[in-house]
Amino acid sequence: MTATASPHIVQAARQALTLMDLTSLNDSDTDSTIEALCQQVKTPFGNPAAVCVYPQFIVTAQRALTAHKLDSQVKIATVTNFPNGGDNIMGAARETRDAVASGAHEVDVVFPYRALMAGDEETGLELVEMCKAACAGQALLKVIIESGELKEPALIKRASELAIEGGADFIKTSTGKVAVNATLEAAEIMLKAIKASGQDVGFKAAGGVKTAEDAAAYLALANDIMGPGWATPAHFRFGASSLLGNLMDTLTGSTSAATTDGGY
Repeated sequence: MTATASPHIVQAARQALTLMDLTSLNDSDTDSTIEALCQQVKTPFGNPAAVCVYPQFIVTAQRALTAHKLDSQVKIATVTNFPNGGDNIMGAARETRDAVASGAHEVDVVFPYRALMAGDEETGLELVEMCKAACAGQALLKVIIESGELKEPALIKRASELAIEGGADFIKTSTGKVAVNATLEAAEIMLKAIKASGQDVGFKAAGGVKTAEDAAAYLALANDIMGPGWATPAHFRFGASSLLGNLMDTLTGSTSAATTDGGY
């Protein structure tokens, strides 16, 4: 990204930075990895909305954010039933309850999308309901529908509807662990499902959102469907690892983009 980025893209980059769930979900993650992730959070242009880490690193993230005096500004998100989206309802609920007890402010749970593809709607609905109950009003529940695996627009729409019906606070495109992750086509279906529901539910695009231009396209779509001003951290997130570096390059006019792929 160069200094020639248009004012529109620069504005989108500034907004997108505050909407990020800065993510590291790698099997190789260590306490040091997560501490380094949290060090990236403080920027001259504001802070990401959250860091997203595996459950075993919730306490590490909390300590690191506290050390940087960001614990009141940046939420800690984690993942459950991840990444496979199995149909063990009680297992997913137990993982979610444990994550909240460990201090997670937000839990991204994978919807049992294969069950839905096999024609089973009840398992997904019950799993979301149980995980919502496990949050006990202490954490937001973000439901990952894995849109790239569902593929068919009708299935993406139905998964979104079931997640919303089950009590999701957000619906999220992807784990970032499959071949096809966030797409504008899936985002449009999901945002329209939120709009049609009339519920106060947010949207998270995760996986494959790597540039300020990518972010601008998703923000424009949200503005078109949900109205200007809707895309705030309370309603809209980007799940990403390498995006932050690109946004910083856009905002500073730098051409150096030494970023790593943290699982998204």
